[in-house]
Amino acid sequence: MSFYDQKVAAELGLGFIDVKMQDTATYRQYRKILLTQYPNKSEMGWPTYLVCVHPDGAFQILGEVKGGHPKGEFRSRLQAILDSCAP
Repeated sequence: MSFYDQKVAAELGLGFIDVKMQDTATYRQYRKILLTQYPNKSEMGWPTYLVCVHPDGAFQILGEVKGGHPKGEFRSRLQAILDSCAP
């Protein structure tokens, strides 16, 4: 993961939850979101960013960004997800 991921998310008004597969406590907490999007994890990219609302409850996945990207492209991809969900 790049050092700017959390910063870019914050600049766009998003929270950022870093879930590493080896961090079993955090992974267990958010596993349901991951398995909803990737039931067998076969089409995940590394890293994979899921944009969702209410991650600690009745979540809804809004979109995803797969793979590492330069800062500007990462911001553009996140913004495109937010734009596609805007009322």
